[in-house]
Amino acid sequence: MSDNGMTGAGLSRRAMLRTAAGAAAAAGITGALATTAQAAPGQAGGWSGGRRVPKNMISIQLYTLRDLLSEDLEGTLEALADIGYRTVELAGTYGRSAAEFRGLLDRYHLRATSAHVSFDGADVDQLIDDARTLGYTKAACAYANYSTLAEWRAFAERLDTAAAAFRRAGIAYGYHNHAHEYQTIDGVRPIDVIAENTDPRNVHFEYDLYWVVEGGADPVEEYYRRFGRVLQYHVKDRAPEGGWADLGTGTIDFGELFRRTWKGPMKQYIVEHDAPSDPLTTAKVGFDYLADLRF
Repeated sequence: MSDNGMTGAGLSRRAMLRTAAGAAAAAGITGALATTAQAAPGQAGGWSGGRRVPKNMISIQLYTLRDLLSEDLEGTLEALADIGYRTVELAGTYGRSAAEFRGLLDRYHLRATSAHVSFDGADVDQLIDDARTLGYTKAACAYANYSTLAEWRAFAERLDTAAAAFRRAGIAYGYHNHAHEYQTIDGVRPIDVIAENTDPRNVHFEYDLYWVVEGGADPVEEYYRRFGRVLQYHVKDRAPEGGWADLGTGTIDFGELFRRTWKGPMKQYIVEHDAPSDPLTTAKVGFDYLADLRF
């Protein structure tokens, strides 16, 4: 390795981690922060009692690190493992086959517990084969958007059919929301169309908490509206001005939210940021925040 911390393959794992740790310290986001969210009881830096997120349930959506993964796949996976992650959620395999990507995950002692995979227009049997190779047991449709209720109902029917095939293979298949599913069309919300036109045995929900809030809904109310069907959270913070934020630096009170939604199936808590300026800093801050959180 040269003195500038680079290798021929791109950023080394140690150089990336030094950059992430230094940026976090410079920004003052390691440890407790005096932000709106963390000042609330139940946030990191608040009272020390209560529950904690099990570390084996803390994951990260690899979309957060897509640029780094494209530049240096192995170094980035190793950096995530060094941060403390043991599980990840996939969003593609960056030009590798399912078997090749599984080999890299195994090398760095990471497990893919879930993935974003689109079923529409895809070979569902092949998706299931890839899931078995990669090892994940949960998957979700990442995005859909339609202008009419009829289109949403048709989508829900296709979703249910695909999810039933996944379920028969031992894989839970769900739907990941954005904000628009909470905006009404002819007085009806698309998220309710999806829920009411799919079998709860087939289709679960992966709630992206940022987008639920951005859509004008209450995540706790939505959790109990679909109680038992929410198996995953995308834990994504909202900046005061409305954009994305690293966990614990925004306005969403995750401690209170987790405390009030602890009942029900054990959930995956998946760190995500759609456009981080420093993805590894975001990944480290997110892991540390969830590992340290008491609620």
